[in-house]
Amino acid sequence: MTSAVERQQLLTMIHEACQSGCRLTKACDEVQISLRTYRRWWHDGQVQEDKRPEANSLPPANKLSEGEVQIILDIANRDDYASLPPSQIVPSLLDEGRYIASESSFYRVLKRYGQLHKRGRQREHNLVAKPEAQTATGPNQVYTWDITYLASAVKGQFYYLYLIEDIYSRKIVGYEVWDKECGELASALLQRTLLREQCFGSLKVLHSDNGAPMKSQTLRAKMEELNISGSRSRPGVSNDNPYVESLFRTLKYRPQWPEKGFANIELARKWVEEFACWYNDVHRHSKLKYVTPSQRHNGEDREILAKRKSILEQAKALNPKRWSGDTRNCIPVGSVTLNPDKKDANCEADNVA
Repeated sequence: MTSAVERQQLLTMIHEACQSGCRLTKACDEVQISLRTYRRWWHDGQVQEDKRPEANSLPPANKLSEGEVQIILDIANRDDYASLPPSQIVPSLLDEGRYIASESSFYRVLKRYGQLHKRGRQREHNLVAKPEAQTATGPNQVYTWDITYLASAVKGQFYYLYLIEDIYSRKIVGYEVWDKECGELASALLQRTLLREQCFGSLKVLHSDNGAPMKSQTLRAKMEELNISGSRSRPGVSNDNPYVESLFRTLKYRPQWPEKGFANIELARKWVEEFACWYNDVHRHSKLKYVTPSQRHNGEDREILAKRKSILEQAKALNPKRWSGDTRNCIPVGSVTLNPDKKDANCEADNVA
């Protein structure tokens, strides 16, 4: 319904347009009402209010009586029907030779009395909040890790790659291949990684998904011992752990990836070691302004990008006609945020892959 105030405003605009020479039909089209609606609203030089709220409408002939409503409630709360939805109750009543009301009527009554919820012992789905945003302003502050399958040459047999990545530099700081998943192996890898990176005390957060090794008591105890906070993704939401997921995609789409699987675990470990060396020291990452993760991790990216900018400016000075705008963007990437807030999510999404 359109209120009297809103009708007055629309009609005033229509009359002003008509006084300026506009046709009534065109003016009505501009405020998105029909000519028939205009004539119903404007009658005898006055704005007509909507009379529907004042109408004395009769109740529908098929309305349930209070007695029938109570019968529906009593039946729905019987011991043998308390755990069943109306879609099960109505057919059961028909098999007993009784018809009380339709399924939709049962649903309406249950909703009216606040009983339209899961009817049974099944636990309601708990909404898991989005993990807290974690920002890294330098290397060895926020790590993310996960485990991925490495197929073997034997169908149905897999090896497991444990991989830890620094979200700031995208560097693979820790990796191992094993034939099983367990928290003990993950705990040992975390400690060896901190020893190798010499970052005891600087690592604040370790993010992961909700796998069994990630939630194991052994790993949690090790993190408490090292004073590292845990952060976990929502169940079934891979976007909460995008950096390591992107890295796994890069790993499995390498041309050298053995499509027929690894013959043994030693070959799998050798292949992953070669990949990690290539990724860290050779691969120029597109989201790091095409410097390698190791260069970013070691703080060499600023000098490299400054040198590139100088060369580009010299080239532009020699032949400015080849540049229609500015030279290539050589500003170093700043801080990196894992699971940013919505207001920053669009900016951060371009900085993941």
